[in-house]
Amino acid sequence: MPLPASLANSLELPVVGSPLFIVSGPELVIAQCKAGIVGSFPALNARPVEKLDEWLSRIENELGEYKALHPEKKVAPYAVNQICHSSNDRLMKDMETCVKHQVPVIITSLRPPIEIVQAAHSYGGVVFHDVINVKHAQKAAEHGVDGLILVCAGAGGHAGTLSPFALLREVKQWFKGTVLLSGAISDGWGIASALALGADMAYMGTRFIATQEANADPAYKAALIDHAAHDIVYSNLFTGVHGNYLGPSIVAAGLDPANLPQSDKSKMNFGSGGNTKAKAWRDIWGSGQGIGQIADAPPVAELVDRLRCEFADASDEFLQRARA
Repeated sequence: MPLPASLANSLELPVVGSPLFIVSGPELVIAQCKAGIVGSFPALNARPVEKLDEWLSRIENELGEYKALHPEKKVAPYAVNQICHSSNDRLMKDMETCVKHQVPVIITSLRPPIEIVQAAHSYGGVVFHDVINVKHAQKAAEHGVDGLILVCAGAGGHAGTLSPFALLREVKQWFKGTVLLSGAISDGWGIASALALGADMAYMGTRFIATQEANADPAYKAALIDHAAHDIVYSNLFTGVHGNYLGPSIVAAGLDPANLPQSDKSKMNFGSGGNTKAKAWRDIWGSGQGIGQIADAPPVAELVDRLRCEFADASDEFLQRARA
């Protein structure tokens, strides 16, 4: 599937920097877009609700100025993530602001977002919806989303348990829109592998937490550098939805990662911490399984340059092997 027109000629790499609760702000999004990958943030990060309008204006103004000064550069569009759940009482207000600014890409999570799709399509925006299984993918497709984000095993934050080899190839049998793949992608080799499987874009989150522009505690960034896949814990305790978290942050909150109770999904609350005093995302740190490849926290521009070189090397090697 060709990329949507808004993305086709504006990317240095076929990558979306996924929206990171608390961590993604204008600084990170602007740096990602300037580097040629889609930058995104959850609308809920802009607090109070009036702040969203300010953030969108800032992002648009800074990217516009950068394009004017660097016409030779590929500057990617940005995206806003909308959490489609009853606990999000500002969803439609936030979407009104997105329509006002004609946000190029809307990323939706949880419930199939028919009213969000209609709003985005009213001005020519595209909607990518994240899913963890085929059932959810089919429901989202029925509601007219332009792309599916397959959140597979190993992805940071709220993630599924299916292998990308299973979920992506099954979805590709019937879905003709844009397919994005998520799950422990931390370098250019992972990006190339996602495309080799049939994805149109890679969806990367955890790797961008360990960058200078990310709004993350320095200890969080250091933990991503210091730990590896075996330190990741999969639990639904903290928000009511299963996700992957850094085990050491769970220990620091006074809990035993090996003996976490189950939570009630109906009590989902993205800002609290489920059934604990520790707050999800602030104290309990989300992380994908690909952190064993993280060795530093560079500026976004430096990281994307590195990813681009790795992607080129991997693509060349894949081609040589195919010819052998």
